[in-house]
Amino acid sequence: MTLPDAMHTRVDQQLEDALAAAHPDTLAIRAGIQRSQEGEHSEPIYATSSYVFASAAEAAARFSGDSPGNVYSRYTNPTVRSFEQRIAALEGGEQAVGTASGMAAILSTCMALLKAGDHVICSRDVFGTTSNLFGKYLARFGVEVTTVPLLAIDQWREALRPETAMLFLETPSNPLCEVADLAAFAQLARDSGALLVVDNCFCTPALQQPLSLGADIVVHSATKFLDGQGRCVGGAVVGREELISEVLGFLRTCGPTMSPFNAWVFVKGLETLSLRMAAHSQNALELARWLEQQDVVERVYYAGLESHPGHELAARQQSAFGGVLSFKIRGGQEEAWRCIDGTRILSLTANLGDTKSTIVHPASTTHSRLSAQQRSATGISDNLIRVAVGLEHVDDLKADLQRGFAALK
Repeated sequence: MTLPDAMHTRVDQQLEDALAAAHPDTLAIRAGIQRSQEGEHSEPIYATSSYVFASAAEAAARFSGDSPGNVYSRYTNPTVRSFEQRIAALEGGEQAVGTASGMAAILSTCMALLKAGDHVICSRDVFGTTSNLFGKYLARFGVEVTTVPLLAIDQWREALRPETAMLFLETPSNPLCEVADLAAFAQLARDSGALLVVDNCFCTPALQQPLSLGADIVVHSATKFLDGQGRCVGGAVVGREELISEVLGFLRTCGPTMSPFNAWVFVKGLETLSLRMAAHSQNALELARWLEQQDVVERVYYAGLESHPGHELAARQQSAFGGVLSFKIRGGQEEAWRCIDGTRILSLTANLGDTKSTIVHPASTTHSRLSAQQRSATGISDNLIRVAVGLEHVDDLKADLQRGFAALK
């Protein structure tokens, strides 16, 4: 080992020791750093598909798993590893796997940990594409799925079977911001021998840590708040090493891999996650309170509001209420579309978690592949509008929504 190599190895170990008891805000900036012999301060992008081995014996040991180290960038890449270590540190997990998208994270989890004959209970109130994955594609592989309302935990208990292997939910839910009692669901999962998998996309570990409340696995769409600026697509799976190693095995074989460039973007995004989530939450709460006062608004869905049925629970298990809200305009689809089309600052796009605020009509976009009956059952009506509140000045967002409301007259 050369002197620079030895020096940086020692510095990395000293940093790791110092971070053992660090605050999450510090982990978001410092975790997962392994400097090369160049001594770089910002994490590098390792844009390589493969790696050179010192000998045939070393290559054999790497491929067999007897020796740690890089093998092939489909499943080992230093930049991706930095992101994985950092998101694992923030979530309080032992290990993480970066994936090509949020849906790839969910698919990888299911394919790695489920088998034909298993039974899954999934919240009825999940993202539309997640619902389609469980309801359509997993069934083709012999996995049976039962959907139940998120908040009806008694129905979850009644739906349990001896072959139930997984409980899957997201909280707060998309787009109605319903809040599940994670400790209660974790107890239900433990009692039944099933895994509890939680989509933590809306809160991120800056506001909520499901693993600390008893969840077995957390999944993310890194595309959203983890990035924070709408630049890249990616996902993550976080949990115990014994579970995540199975997910990594699926990724190694099947290849829904995060790119090094995207991983680097997410690593840099995590550095400001806590600050951004606090600002998103502050803007969203002020906008939600303002929307409640508007005559053209029928109802506002945001857990930060005292009127929200999940407010007290969210206040206990989250440190803030997040940046996504939805509301029902008086009327139907025509009025909702006219309101959306009347805005000028808010971006009409289905993405969320951006510094730029976005607005969308869930029934005709993100949840359009659900049947009308399914949308009705989950409360996604034709007059529902979702706003992912960004970091613009909140007065400008209010003025822009006023433009939308004016289009209804």
